[in-house]
Amino acid sequence: MKRTHKCNQVTEDLIGQEISVTGWIHRRRDHGGVIFFDLRDEDGLVQVVYNPESENTFSLAETCRNEYVILSKGLVRERPEGTENSNLVTGKVEIVASELEVLNTSLPIPFQLDEYTSVGEETRLKYRFLDLRRPEMQQNLRLRSKVSSVFRSFLDKQDFVEIETPLLTKATPEGARDYLVPSRTFPGQFFALPQSPQLFKQTLMASGFEKYFQFAKCFRDEDLRADRQPEFTQLDIELSFADSEEVITLITEMIKQVFKETLSVDLGDFPKIPYQEAISKYGIDKPDLRNPLELIEVKDLFLDCDFKVFNEPANDSNSRIAALRVPNGKLLTRKQIDDYTDFVGNYGAKGLAYIRVEDPSKGKDGLQSPIIKFIEDSIIDSLLKVLDVKEGDIIFFGAGKNNVVNDSLAALRDLVAKDLDLLTCEWAPCWVVDFPMFEKNKSGELTPLHHPFTAPSCSIEELKKDPLSALTEAYDVVLNGTELGGGSVRIHDKEMQKAVLELLNIEDQEAEEKFGFLISALQHGCPPHAGLAIGFDRMIMLMTDSESIRDVIAFPKTQTASCLLTDAPGEAAKDQLEELHIRFHGIDKEV
Repeated sequence: MKRTHKCNQVTEDLIGQEISVTGWIHRRRDHGGVIFFDLRDEDGLVQVVYNPESENTFSLAETCRNEYVILSKGLVRERPEGTENSNLVTGKVEIVASELEVLNTSLPIPFQLDEYTSVGEETRLKYRFLDLRRPEMQQNLRLRSKVSSVFRSFLDKQDFVEIETPLLTKATPEGARDYLVPSRTFPGQFFALPQSPQLFKQTLMASGFEKYFQFAKCFRDEDLRADRQPEFTQLDIELSFADSEEVITLITEMIKQVFKETLSVDLGDFPKIPYQEAISKYGIDKPDLRNPLELIEVKDLFLDCDFKVFNEPANDSNSRIAALRVPNGKLLTRKQIDDYTDFVGNYGAKGLAYIRVEDPSKGKDGLQSPIIKFIEDSIIDSLLKVLDVKEGDIIFFGAGKNNVVNDSLAALRDLVAKDLDLLTCEWAPCWVVDFPMFEKNKSGELTPLHHPFTAPSCSIEELKKDPLSALTEAYDVVLNGTELGGGSVRIHDKEMQKAVLELLNIEDQEAEEKFGFLISALQHGCPPHAGLAIGFDRMIMLMTDSESIRDVIAFPKTQTASCLLTDAPGEAAKDQLEELHIRFHGIDKEV
């Protein structure tokens, strides 16, 4: 007895035919001596009926439980009137079984596959093979496969070459901690798992491959969040003889095609937003453009204000005062505002000033706020005019250091839009461009905003004279407030690369040790080139509306970077450690 049909193929066209189906028992029901199985395979469900008249088959069906793997043969018939299931493709028919073969049994499962929401994530990850049987997880991974297929097809038609780069390489200067792999043949030395293929793909450009791509496995030993994993996949793309406009046009077309073919979604236009404009209007360089709320700079209005909370940041070049006007904010309760105050505190804000607009025609008398009494009437009048307030609005203020105001109001902007249901559309893409080359870290040292191989948009002399004013040919593609990917025109000139490294206090010897092969490639006829990497897991997470990146990866790690399915990481045997010349120091380990 062999399978003749998949479960979803059992429709009215097969009524009267004898067929065989295989799958898992999704749900078992015993109704007055008649047993019903909802049989599930990778395509869907079909109902199979076992009657007492088929004595042997019925007796075997009585022993079956959920998640048994079976093969069932029988006659397709129309379901009795009133028992149809309109939610199923197969909902108008059922199979009356004449034969049953149990292909494998199952222990009692730790959670029902159709009642998974109350199950903790640890249980789901420990029994991942069960979790992956759920329709939601099947759909996520099938979409992932389809998206990668569309990407490959698109790039193949554009004459890109798929090339794999090494997983065992050297440590790279990309900000996060490397995963190190000890070398047996070179005692005391280590490989590093790549944080990205950045150096290799640039080297491929110097090697004469003008269009490269790969779905690259990357590794970062850093603290995890919902959209982070220690190992992740990115779609890596690099082109020779290309500028930023060519890359942006190519990637825009590619992403639009993916969404069109897989979700039947037309993403429309991808507006370009300069980095400084994004920070000024939204407080963040990955704005959610579905949200109509914007930050408005009002710092100049408070230069002569006596209210210390506003006066000090107004006269500090490293601070800003931004207002967030929320139409119909009268719907927000005092408790919500108190909760918002606690919320922005998570981003370093010391409080959250606000003004309720009850009647703007009355000026100060038409406002309600704890801070009104501290602000001069003239400033209030100017504020209402600049913000173009309307009755029922509420105005939130952020005042303090630039990064604190930006971070707190950007997060508040998203939260308020969610609470008041302000999003204007389902999808809103954009490009953020004109990034600064450098920023200062907490120690006051220069650090690259992207990476040190990004090309500045200025000359070497201009870069050295004022590095913090230098912009780059970098670009990030953003969708619904999520950065899908980022890239840049790369440095292809040795002298420019040397100048950037000098500004980062990376001496020639250190540069040679870390990425000498790239420096060598730049000196041997490396063409101008540019590229981009798309966070593939993150993109699928967004496309499936998943809450966690772990829901779009077959076998993910936990937030502590462990694998509950395989119980990894684990200890190594003593002889393995001896071969690698590894001994534990200061750690109580017995091997």
